[in-house]
Amino acid sequence: MEKEAVTTWFLEMTSQDELIHKPVTHPDFVIQECQVKQFQFNRFLYSYIGQPWEWTDKLVWSDEQWHDYAENDNLRLWVGYFKGSPAGYFELQKVAGDVQIAYFGLAQPFIGKGLGGALLSTAIQEAWNWGAQRVWVHTCTLDHPFALNNYQARGLKVYKEETK
Repeated sequence: MEKEAVTTWFLEMTSQDELIHKPVTHPDFVIQECQVKQFQFNRFLYSYIGQPWEWTDKLVWSDEQWHDYAENDNLRLWVGYFKGSPAGYFELQKVAGDVQIAYFGLAQPFIGKGLGGALLSTAIQEAWNWGAQRVWVHTCTLDHPFALNNYQARGLKVYKEETK
């Protein structure tokens, strides 16, 4: 059986003025930065949010690998909570002047409730607040079918496409 081809889109924003902001409108949705780094929480979110989208690369990582990744000064984590439950998250990773939205996603029970645009707007705004010269992200055909549309609706533009 042959594996299906996967298309990956790389998107970027080169000016904060390009952000098409969608505010948080639901009073029960709160987005907070995790200021105390705990690699176990990053690992939990990666597994919990990423499981339906086949995020598997880091599942085999050791505690030391997770610690080195998640507790690095160049990585920051935000979680969106809906009525106290983790509904989604994003990680921002800074490399030189670029800030990558390294991971972004919503948990299954919260998809389709209008939270993704607000969470993504916050991710992009926080990247600019962190001193980004460019904000970028990639998504692929394994991700939620509306992922690419959400990125583009917030003002990110495709600069590269690969199919493998």
